Amino acid sequence: MSFSTLFARLVAIVGGTALQVRRVTQGSPEPAWGTAPAIPEGRPQGAVPTLKMPTAQGWAPGQLPIAAPGLKVNAFATGLDHPRWIEVLPNGDVLVAESTNADRAPRNVFDYAMVSTMKRAKAMGVSANRITLLRDRDGDGVAEYHEPFMENLNQPFGMALVGDTFYVGNTDGIVAFPYVPGADKITAPGRKLVDFKPAGHWTRSLLLGPGNKKLYAGVGSLTNIADQGMEVEEGRALVYELDLATGKGRTFASGLRNAVGLAWEPNTGALWTVVNERDGLGDETPPDYLTSVVDGGFYGWPYCYWGKTVDDRVPQDAAMVAKALTPDYALGGHTASLGLCWVPAGTLPGFPDGMAIGQHGSWNRSKLSGYKLVFIPFTNGKPSGPARDILSGFLAPDEKVSYGRPVGVTLGPDRKSLLMADDVGDVIFRVTGA
Repeated sequence: MSFSTLFARLVAIVGGTALQVRRVTQGSPEPAWGTAPAIPEGRPQGAVPTLKMPTAQGWAPGQLPIAAPGLKVNAFATGLDHPRWIEVLPNGDVLVAESTNADRAPRNVFDYAMVSTMKRAKAMGVSANRITLLRDRDGDGVAEYHEPFMENLNQPFGMALVGDTFYVGNTDGIVAFPYVPGADKITAPGRKLVDFKPAGHWTRSLLLGPGNKKLYAGVGSLTNIADQGMEVEEGRALVYELDLATGKGRTFASGLRNAVGLAWEPNTGALWTVVNERDGLGDETPPDYLTSVVDGGFYGWPYCYWGKTVDDRVPQDAAMVAKALTPDYALGGHTASLGLCWVPAGTLPGFPDGMAIGQHGSWNRSKLSGYKLVFIPFTNGKPSGPARDILSGFLAPDEKVSYGRPVGVTLGPDRKSLLMADDVGDVIFRVTGA
């Protein structure tokens, strides 16, 4: 057994004791969900922050997530290497970005504890740095073709296709590659369009704008609360807009600690995102959130959260707090909501218009949260009701192991199904009507 594994177990023991103390002294807050969440007062956790993450186990043969009533789930593709994001091309080809948080040297004792815990949970390691092509040629809901499409990338995540150009969101920038319709592989060199700072929150989701004229990217912060100062956070914690015709880019919205999934709400034309909020203030403080993103909007990070609630751990800027916008919908504390997809009414039986959200799951609260694929109904362009599960059962009842962790979600090629990436199970699941 490696020292890292032994240390991770020691961390779990120490963390378990701290968790019990916090439960006794702070109680168990109600989940912070919805348009008007009850968010407990933040309690800085100091030198012993909460660390709790299940060991990555994967799925046993024949084992599947639990589908909501009226739905069914099957494995669309297996044997992948940490699949994170999915892009369905116009011809029905399914592309999967396989990448992970790259292993690194810890910066201090707590960081060593976090790194050890992440490795045990299969949340950090050697990145495949690959995009894989999947094809379901006979339409039975299972991909028969499974081959590398692009290799030797730099932690690829978001993907987008416009005509004969294929865009990849590497951790260090957006790269454009020539594409031939129906191609089995891209081997031509790419052309870098934008530089992003790598590391930290490393995922770079991509979303095409109306008319395919602009490309939007989510760029996360380096640290939790600008712990190393704001200079290193320049160009981070934002949604970036790139004009594809001119090559000019700009910050579209800022103060978003880690905006990952991006989606358009088609009735209003508004851009929406899911954001992972800060750590170290308690189980439900603050909640991750789903929000519309307005041009020029500022959403609080690092100075404040859920509107203008000040984080006293951060050197303050009153002018920035004053203009902070309140998100639209709370998704629970530390649920690590990553995937986002607009789901038109009728895609899944019994589900109206709304957003599907892949919740990767927590690692830093006393009772684990997330580990689900959930649905938020929309009416008149806004969230209009409580969340519903689409898939659950990714976490063992005793919270000791995870069978899987949801990440990216998108409509299937048939537009009557959802595809969801699971980076612990190394599988793409397909959800349809029963």
